Amino acid sequence: MKAAVLHAPNQPMTIEEVSLAKPKRKEVLVRTAFAGLCHSDLHFIEGLYPHPLPAVLGHESSGIVEAVGEDVTYLKPGDHVISCLSVFCGACPQCTAGRTVLCEDTEVKMQPGQSRRLSWEKEGQMHQFLNLSSFAETMLVHEHALVKIDPEIPLDRAALVGCGVMTGVGAVMNTARVPVGAVVAIIGCGGVGLAAVNGAALAGASRIIALDRLPEKLELARQLGATDTILVGNEDPVQQIRDMTGGGVEYSFECLGLKATAEQAFAMLRPGGTATIVGMVPFGVKIELHGFDFLRERKIQGSSMGSNHFRTDMPRLLALWRQGRLKLDHLISRRIRLDEINEGFERLKGGQVVRQLIDFGIA
Repeated sequence: MKAAVLHAPNQPMTIEEVSLAKPKRKEVLVRTAFAGLCHSDLHFIEGLYPHPLPAVLGHESSGIVEAVGEDVTYLKPGDHVISCLSVFCGACPQCTAGRTVLCEDTEVKMQPGQSRRLSWEKEGQMHQFLNLSSFAETMLVHEHALVKIDPEIPLDRAALVGCGVMTGVGAVMNTARVPVGAVVAIIGCGGVGLAAVNGAALAGASRIIALDRLPEKLELARQLGATDTILVGNEDPVQQIRDMTGGGVEYSFECLGLKATAEQAFAMLRPGGTATIVGMVPFGVKIELHGFDFLRERKIQGSSMGSNHFRTDMPRLLALWRQGRLKLDHLISRRIRLDEINEGFERLKGGQVVRQLIDFGIA
């Protein structure tokens, strides 16, 4: 199969012939239909997070099951699926406590460098990324990394739910549990941030303030439910939020993964408010906060993939899309070929696109 391979940080990926092992116990072979270019992938491309290389990146995807291994009971060939990096075992202390997104079983949720599913002839082991590696024509994954969906759902829309939409909506609905009538600020209007805007609208927030440096992103945010927008420039966004709201917001969501914006998310809270850090702050970077602010019961927390229970959450999100309440069509900036992946990530760095999808031509 053809796959995009990252050989070293800050170098273009190359399209290589890569081999997959045959499905073993509990494993599923999936023909990839669409794979999204996500900022999380970009963190690894730029070396902001470590990972063994060479590797096939990609984690936001949809496809069709081609074959299943022994003891696979949930799926069969021909099923339409969404992949999710939140692969779970169902038996560890986190899973049995209902936090499957934090599964601790490293035989199912294999650590970087542990998987031996990919290989190539050139120079030894090819590493799998987040137990998925969807920048490839096929994927070999554990059955608990997949959710079956209605085959009538377009697979391009379905792929979006596999990471960005689940992360943004889930941070609002699952992690922060925003109540009806809340006042919310969302920092960053990329794919995840726009999904968080939509999630806040679904939750019934009374005021949704979107912040970004690009006016076109703010226009999209309004289409997805933002009631107010702030074009970030020379003025202090924290003070702008305080002035607009009479003291700060009840809930803030940082969707960029930057030290400065993570600190701003906490600073713009009113007493008793909660900041949720959704973006991937670069590995090793520390966030600095004023200790005094905690005396007024302000909180800061992280969110992993929207604290999802993806086999339940993703079909529900797609049902909301069918009802016209979840806006997926707005998020697709363009479709590209696998061999256009490097140009796609250059566009993503520039901030002018929301989601680009690699179209593998099977749907």
